[in-house]
Amino acid sequence: MTFMPIAKIEVLRKIVASGLVSVIRAESHDQAERIADACAQGGVGAVEITYTVPRATSVIEHLAKKFTGDILLGAGTVLDSETARIAILAGAQFVVSPSLNPETARLCNRYQIPYMPGAATIGEVIAAMECGADIVKVFPGELLGPAFVNSVKGPLPQASLMPTGGVTLGNVAEWIKAGSVAVGVGSNLTVGAKTGDFSAITQLARQFAEKIKEARGQ
Repeated sequence: MTFMPIAKIEVLRKIVASGLVSVIRAESHDQAERIADACAQGGVGAVEITYTVPRATSVIEHLAKKFTGDILLGAGTVLDSETARIAILAGAQFVVSPSLNPETARLCNRYQIPYMPGAATIGEVIAAMECGADIVKVFPGELLGPAFVNSVKGPLPQASLMPTGGVTLGNVAEWIKAGSVAVGVGSNLTVGAKTGDFSAITQLARQFAEKIKEARGQ
């Protein structure tokens, strides 16, 4: 690996403490790095470099050396165990998938890397938990809404849920109050990158962080 990995429990603790994961989809290596930098300046606890980004592995490897523990670095849109292993060896500290892949779950458990697969039904949430998922990504969040989290937490109070998709400044408090341990935010946080306004990303990150603290009563 490109750096000394921190303990799995510490990664999870930091994600939950921050409550905010920035999902980075970019058109280039440079744009992804600049988004990550802007998020770090805004107090984002973790960034997720998706495998839709060109040369995503190179981006992860570069940022792993650059951040050196200042901010958590994850790999997103990971569809199989082969990609997961490549990402982990490049420096990814957590792995996120749009849906459950049991082989990826086993691989991440083997290396003690947090795995966060997507789920859209209570059955999928249970299946993910049974495969050892540490946090289950509620996806697509814009279709399910905060009420889904609240409903799942009824029969499954032990479920650690993180919605991704459709999380905005206007509804992030609802997601947190419904029982989400964190939220994944993509274009609603990083939209400034399209026009080169990276300072707007930093400002939005700070606003998201403040909204999360307020919702938690901190």
